[in-house]
Amino acid sequence: MANELGIPLKEQEAMSQFLGKSLEFCFDYIDTLTAINLPESFESDFRDRSFAAFKTDLKAVDGVPQLLEQIKIPICVASNGPADKIKLNLQTTNLLHHFDGNIFSAYDIDSWKPDPKLYLHAAKTMDFSASDCVVIEDSPVGVQAAIAGGFDVYAYAAHGSEHIFESFSIPIFTHMNALYDLLQ
Repeated sequence: MANELGIPLKEQEAMSQFLGKSLEFCFDYIDTLTAINLPESFESDFRDRSFAAFKTDLKAVDGVPQLLEQIKIPICVASNGPADKIKLNLQTTNLLHHFDGNIFSAYDIDSWKPDPKLYLHAAKTMDFSASDCVVIEDSPVGVQAAIAGGFDVYAYAAHGSEHIFESFSIPIFTHMNALYDLLQ
């Protein structure tokens, strides 16, 4: 959508700048690339288009359905995204039933990663302490939040993204099939 407005933004740059960050951060970043202001409808248009794409194009990460079938302890999703997006994504990929309503959104507590409040809120709500939990993250800001909250954290490095986690001393895995063994 930025490109449609004449704002130069390549996919790789967007991935490296936006992964795991709040939508507000993303839009502010796009604003810095141009002298024009984003249209007032930019966010709502973005949400409409992305939700439509999720409904038709979204697929579960390879290995996740099998992993969730093996896990026999309480699990949750704690995301910087809005709850309706999280639920739509889990429903579209047929994974929602695994989470037993344990969906936590940064929008619900008005605190986004890398602040650890979202993870701490999720753990407390589920009656666990940080030391009882393991966080699986795919973004550096999420890893920062988990570490700051006192959680053990493993990084999922998809599509050759291992380098984005090099500054952390945490286990890194590249396929969900490897995670179950790491958790043992």
